[in-house]
Amino acid sequence: MKNIRLKMARIEHDLSQGELAEKVGVTRQTIGLIELGKYNPTLNLCIAICKTLNKTLDDLFWEE
Repeated sequence: MKNIRLKMARIEHDLSQGELAEKVGVTRQTIGLIELGKYNPTLNLCIAICKTLNKTLDDLFWEE
């Protein structure tokens, strides 16, 4: 399932996939795959992304 919430949060912060990737210490491809729903990130990576985007795990990763 695509992670549209992550993509929207990234865009709200005016970050490219590459810029977000650099801030959390992964490759641009990793962020792209997470947004496409083709990669299940570790909890540590989820937390790093949330901290960078000022969101909670519920906001970005938990299904409703």
